[in-house]
Amino acid sequence: MTDIPGYSLLGGVNAPSDLRNLPSEDLPHLAVELRRFLIETLGRIGGHFAANLGTVELTLALHRCLNTPEDRIVWDVGHQAYPHKIVTGRRARLETIRKLGGLAPFNLRSESEYDAFGVGHSSTAISAAAGMAAAFRVQKLQRRAVAVIGDGGMTGGMAFEALNHAGHAGLDMLVVYNDNDMSISENVGGLRDHSARLMSKLGLVAPHLVRLPQDGEDHIETHLDNPGALFRTFGFSYHGPIDGHDLDALTRTLDSIKDARGPQLLHVITTKGKGFEPAEADPIKYHGVTQFDPVTGAFPSKKAAGAPTYTQVFGDWLCDAAERDPRVVAITPAMREGSGLVDYARRFPERYYDVGIAEQHAVTFSAGLACEGLRPVCAIYSTFLQRGYDQLIHDVAIQNLPVMFAIDRGGLVGADGATHHGAFDLSYLRCIPNLVVMAPSDENECRRMFATGLALPGPSAVRYPRGNGQGLAAEAEYKPLAIGRGRIVRDARGRRRPRVALLAFGCMVQPALSAADILDAVVADMRFVKPIDAELVLELANENDLLVTIEDNARMGGAGSAVNEVLVAQHHKVQVLNLGLPDAFIEHGTREELLAQCGLDVAGILRSVQKRLRARDLDGSESVRQA
Repeated sequence: MTDIPGYSLLGGVNAPSDLRNLPSEDLPHLAVELRRFLIETLGRIGGHFAANLGTVELTLALHRCLNTPEDRIVWDVGHQAYPHKIVTGRRARLETIRKLGGLAPFNLRSESEYDAFGVGHSSTAISAAAGMAAAFRVQKLQRRAVAVIGDGGMTGGMAFEALNHAGHAGLDMLVVYNDNDMSISENVGGLRDHSARLMSKLGLVAPHLVRLPQDGEDHIETHLDNPGALFRTFGFSYHGPIDGHDLDALTRTLDSIKDARGPQLLHVITTKGKGFEPAEADPIKYHGVTQFDPVTGAFPSKKAAGAPTYTQVFGDWLCDAAERDPRVVAITPAMREGSGLVDYARRFPERYYDVGIAEQHAVTFSAGLACEGLRPVCAIYSTFLQRGYDQLIHDVAIQNLPVMFAIDRGGLVGADGATHHGAFDLSYLRCIPNLVVMAPSDENECRRMFATGLALPGPSAVRYPRGNGQGLAAEAEYKPLAIGRGRIVRDARGRRRPRVALLAFGCMVQPALSAADILDAVVADMRFVKPIDAELVLELANENDLLVTIEDNARMGGAGSAVNEVLVAQHHKVQVLNLGLPDAFIEHGTREELLAQCGLDVAGILRSVQKRLRARDLDGSESVRQA
């Protein structure tokens, strides 16, 4: 594809070598076309938007000055790598991004030789590029390693660990510090405050500058005369700050430092949403978008409000809980909007802590709050809690502290793919002593589980999916549940043989009920993954020929494994079928497509159960149950 109507330059860029062959005076016009292509394409299909508009010139400059793919560029997170995908031969497939079978939402090594490292989570780029630089040193290769990390990603402790080591090791690498004063929400932290003051001093726009020097803090202003002091302390040579939208300045600077020995850091100032006024004015709203008007930025009229999302249920419940109990405190690692905490942050600012992209700190900070008598609620995505796993064990569970984890995006999340699916939480949580783990089947169950966790003297986790609830009317009061007790939500109505019981966890209760209507099966809403309701498991085992566990989590070590352990401990011979996510990383697509792909929709559950019922050990009417 070498020609696109209206894109005279971009149509001829199918690889970075094409970009390097262009006259330098054509680069600004190419940037205009690339930005327009992003606006028009994402206006039709949606996707990560504002961050990509901010890296157009930076992307062109990097591929212009470096010899990619031999030189390695590692993009932190990957929210900002759409321009990189476009100029590395994937322009024609951008329409498919985040769709089943289409381009990956983030950088993926198997997708392109130009994707030097697979990303999705924050703050990994400097470590990966440092490893590459060390490998080049060992192999005596003349290649360059470049990490591009935003100021949001730089709030993660892993980034500072990497800076500390790379500087000490004297690695030949370049870190491009893309400073746009934003992560998904406004960025937070001391480094952000320093950068914002520096931008203000230089006459650059710093829209989220919130803290000016106070009396007695003249040293802060002094430090602005040496803006790279922190990075120099780590052993990096500091360059900048420079305007990240000035292609001439970018290319001149990169050309001058790309072959410098030792660790280098280039500080560039960019604007999230650059070139599209609505996104510049509201980069939070335009971080990730659905379809919108590429001229006005207007989104389609919203449909009539349906059932609330589980995220909304959590946010509303937490505000109510904080109203009743002054000990309730909310913590989030840079996910205020995603975790449903916008209203809480407005109403209870003195009891709200956004700690930045720092999941380990979020967990241990919560533990510290609990030590002093508060009731911390740590709102965190399942896939991000993985990053605070040691802290969950070491700092919370061993000390049996009353921290409640509100775990959003449990199970398959859809278009963000393998790096963001909450596929492992039930497995990695249920092996931790002292921790109570709950999975709600609807929004009222969700509220009752939040109340249960808040009342416990030790740690708890409520794990819920992305998406909407069932639209149930809210109950007047949410009393805590009896710990470790499930419930029967459907009895078998006939005398069909073999007799089947579906033991469903969390959001799998609804498809289990639909399948049970065809199978005439018993359905149990297990409620608790830990402690598992052993009494209910054995009761169902004694009354049925086949137990089917259903979970939106990895089969290996998950909730179904907990049921298996109960049966093995009692030497029970009932037949068991475990349904869940396979031993594989699930790619991107809609949640509904992926559930069907994994056999966890109604049709898939029916196929698996009916196939099992046809097996020779269940072909008779006599039960193989053992009391």
